[in-house]
Amino acid sequence: MNMELSGRRKPSSEKLLRESGDEVPDATAVGIGLNAAIIAVLEDEPVALAVRGDADSGGATDALPFGPFNPREHRTLEGGLRAWVRDQTGLDLGYAEQLYTFADRGRHIEPGDSSPHVVSIGYLALTQASGQHGLTNGVWRSWYQYFPWEDWRRGRPEIIVREIEPRLKAWAEQPQAATTPQRPIARADRARICFGLDGAAWDEEKVLERFELLYEAGLVDEALRDGRSAAQNWPDRVRLGLPMQTDHRRILATAIGRTRAKIKYRPVIFELMPDEFTLYELQKTVEAILGPHLHKQNFRRLVEGAGLVEPTGDVKTRTGGRPAKLFRFRREVLLERPAPGVRVSAPPSRS
Repeated sequence: MNMELSGRRKPSSEKLLRESGDEVPDATAVGIGLNAAIIAVLEDEPVALAVRGDADSGGATDALPFGPFNPREHRTLEGGLRAWVRDQTGLDLGYAEQLYTFADRGRHIEPGDSSPHVVSIGYLALTQASGQHGLTNGVWRSWYQYFPWEDWRRGRPEIIVREIEPRLKAWAEQPQAATTPQRPIARADRARICFGLDGAAWDEEKVLERFELLYEAGLVDEALRDGRSAAQNWPDRVRLGLPMQTDHRRILATAIGRTRAKIKYRPVIFELMPDEFTLYELQKTVEAILGPHLHKQNFRRLVEGAGLVEPTGDVKTRTGGRPAKLFRFRREVLLERPAPGVRVSAPPSRS
């Protein structure tokens, strides 16, 4: 899924910090940035909105909507975020929540870069991608293009078996440099837990942990761009998903993990749905977000039994099939219990 909305290109997102002032701050200065991971489901595919700029030193052009926080113009952090998203994409955000603060040193440094260190406050936003909804710039891109190992809708992804598992096992057997930080869990065990290897269960919420493990092992393009020594040790490098500028793929991984967890205890899935929908459409949306295929009858019993939806009395006519009942989100459920989410259980992983 790759829906280009405009050919107009943006400058590299972090460079906006330099362009927002008259002078370049010194090397000890710190800027506050605002990032938005904007997520939707388009044609049964989970998508994230990316803006495109000049390629960085690693060849990445995609970035999340980003801009600096300017206290003279923005009364609140979220207000600044909404202003930057509107400026860069034309989109007026609906549901948004603060995600995490990303402040690692070196997270956006490029050769010859003299811009300030950026502490970026990430936000998760959920919206609908049907039509263009006022978008003037950006690309709706399937998040599985960035994280192909996360898509379990057709079973265990081949990229895990063919590319990731043998490389992680080889990396786990390598001696660690004396300068490598010691972790409480061995490399082999981390790989097994994160990627469900050797019969371990797959946890769909560990999106960030999996990406960070691949980064540490030097297997993603960002590690090579950032000069990580582990990335120099792979003579047969393959591209594991599309890279993003700075640490935006890490931010997106955090947003995906948060979304997968949150739909289980809050009804945020309905932020991605139209006002009226069939249960089949709801199931396909949940599957798109979580990754694994879900059992049809079990899913329907769960959703209806939990009182999350109610019939509208209308039906949707499908070409070549029986009409399907239309449902809507039953908002009263928010007052009835504290965690009215879609508590689905994914099938056991297939190693």
